[in-house]
Amino acid sequence: MCGIVGYIGKKQAAPIILDGLAKLEYRGYDSAGIAVFDGEKIVTQKAVGRLKVLENLTHGGESLKGFSGIGHTRWATHGAPSDLNAHPHTNKERTIAVVHNGIIENYIPLRKKMLDKGYEFVSETDTEVLAHLLDYYYKGNPLEAITKVLHRVEGSYALGIMFADFPGELYAARKDSPLIVGKNEDGCFIASDVPAILKYTRTVYYMDNQEVVRLGAEDLQFFSVDEEPLTKKPVTIDWDADAAEKAGYEHFMLKEMYEQPKTITDTISPRIKDGDIVIEELNMSDEELKSIRKIHIVACGSAYHTGVTAKYVLEGMVRIPVEVDVASEFRYRDPILEEGSMVIVISQSGETADTLAALRESKARGFKVLGIVNVVGSSIAREADSVMYTWAGPEIAVATTKAYSAQLVALYMLAMKLAKVRGNINEEQFANLLNDLRCLPDQIELLLGQKEKIQHFANRYVGARDIFFIGRGIDYAISLEGSLKLKEISYIHSEAYAAGELKHGTISLIEDGTLVVALSTQPELFQKTISNMVEVKARGAFVMAVTNEGNKAIEKAADYVVYIPETNPWFSNSLAIIPLQLFAYYVAVGRGCDVDKPRNLAKSVTVE
Repeated sequence: MCGIVGYIGKKQAAPIILDGLAKLEYRGYDSAGIAVFDGEKIVTQKAVGRLKVLENLTHGGESLKGFSGIGHTRWATHGAPSDLNAHPHTNKERTIAVVHNGIIENYIPLRKKMLDKGYEFVSETDTEVLAHLLDYYYKGNPLEAITKVLHRVEGSYALGIMFADFPGELYAARKDSPLIVGKNEDGCFIASDVPAILKYTRTVYYMDNQEVVRLGAEDLQFFSVDEEPLTKKPVTIDWDADAAEKAGYEHFMLKEMYEQPKTITDTISPRIKDGDIVIEELNMSDEELKSIRKIHIVACGSAYHTGVTAKYVLEGMVRIPVEVDVASEFRYRDPILEEGSMVIVISQSGETADTLAALRESKARGFKVLGIVNVVGSSIAREADSVMYTWAGPEIAVATTKAYSAQLVALYMLAMKLAKVRGNINEEQFANLLNDLRCLPDQIELLLGQKEKIQHFANRYVGARDIFFIGRGIDYAISLEGSLKLKEISYIHSEAYAAGELKHGTISLIEDGTLVVALSTQPELFQKTISNMVEVKARGAFVMAVTNEGNKAIEKAADYVVYIPETNPWFSNSLAIIPLQLFAYYVAVGRGCDVDKPRNLAKSVTVE
C-alpha cells in the first residue's frame, strides 16, 4: 500500500517523481504529496484525492524546480485523508522532509517525548514523529541522525528523506516495507516498486531490512543501521516496459485477464523438460520430497484461495494432509508444526506483511519454507528457503487475475511432482496430467472469446444487491475467488458457500430474483450440486451455472449456463474462474466503478 518515489540527478525531479507515482496508483491511496529542493529550500505541495489533483496544482511538476525530491501517495492509517496528514512531513523549519510507508507502532510514546521537548505537531499521523526525531538527532550528519532514529522506532517503514543542508544527497531506509533503489546515467532513484522507475532504468538494488542508502546524482552507497558500509549487487529487470501500460485496453484488469494464457505458458514451460516436471528452485532431492509428511499453506486474499484449491489437489493427487491458513491468523493461533512438515507461503507481491510474518514464524521454529511469488528480489523471495516464481510480469490492477492463475498452475506442478516422486500416480496418469496442463492456455483463450456473452448477462445484474456463489470441493474454492472478485470491484454484497451448507441457515437469504452462481466441475459431485441448485430455485433464485462441456443435465436446474472445456477435474479452477472474472469485471464497469483502483483497497498490503 502507498507509494514512494524519489529522484536526484541531472534532470528536473518533480516530473519524474509524479510520473513514477502514477505508475504506483494501483497500490491504493487517498492523497499525494511531493517535496523538492529548489536550490535554496525544500518546497512541498500536497493534495487530497487522485494524483491528477497534485499534477494540476504543480502543472505536471513544472512549477516545482529542482534536481532532487521525494514523493508519496498515502493510504490513510493514522488520521483521515487531508492536506495536513498527507506526506511529505517536515520539521518546523522545513529543513528536513520525510515520506513513509508502514506503521510506527511506538509513535505514541515517541510523540509524547517530542511534545515534552517542545516540538509541535500539525498532523494526526505516526509519520510526523519521524520528522521531529530526525530534527532532534541531527547534528550535521544525516546518516548519524537517521540511524539513531531507526534504533528508536518500532514497526515497519520504507523512508525517503531530504536534508536542506545536503541538497546533493537523498536518503532512504527500510524495514518490513518494500523499497528499491535504481540508477542510470542521469541519476539515482528510490521507489516502492519496479514499475515506478522501469521507464528510466532496469538496474535496481533491493534493500534488505534495516538498511540505509545515501544517493547522489552519480553514485549511491548502502549502510547498515549501525552505519557500517555494505556492498550490494544490482539486479537487471527483464520485464517488458510495455507490460506496465494498458496497451489499448480500457482497464489494466481486462488486459491482465487476456494475458493469462501467456502467463500460464511462461510459468509452466521452463519447468517441463523431456516429458517431466523439473522444479530446480525447490532445492530438494527426491528423498526429501518423499519424506514430507504434512504441508501447511499460508496466504492472504486470492492467494489464500489458490491454497484452498491446492489442498484438494494435493490431498487428492499426493495423498498427503494439507492445512490452509489465512496468514493473519496463522502465527496468532500458535500453530502446531510437526516434524516433516513443509510450509508454503503464497504472495503475488512477495511483500504481504502477514504472509511474511508467517514465513518468519515458520523459520524461527526450524521449518523450511517454500515461497510462491511473482516479484524477483521481494522480501519473501529473499527470506524463503526456496522460491518458485510465477513469471506473471507486472500486475497493476488491484484485483488479481493473471497472478492468481499463475499461482494455481505453480501449485498444480508442485502436486504433480510430489505425486510422481512418491509413486501416487503412474507414468500414464502423469503424461495425461501434463497434456491437460499444456492445454490450459488455449482453453482459456476460448473462454475469453465468450466475453460478449458474459457481458450481456452481467448487464442484467449491475443493480443487484446480493449475489451468492456455491460449490462443492474444488468448486467451493472457485466460488470463494469468484465472490471476492465481484465484491472487491463492484461493491455488491457477495458471499461464497459450500453448497452442502445451504440448508444449515444460508438458504434463508434467498429471495425472488436473487442470483446464485453455481459451480459444478467435479463429476462425482454433479448430482449433489444439481440438488442444491434445485433447492435455491424453489425459493425464487435465478441460477447461473458454470460446468463442463457435455453436462447437459444441468440445464434443467439452471437458468443460464456457461460451459468450460474438458480438463482434469483437479485443474478445473483455471478454466471456471475465467467467466467469473469476466462477470465481475462487466458488472463493475456497468456500475461505473473504478475497476483498477477499487475503494479502500491496496495492491500490496504491507501492514497488518
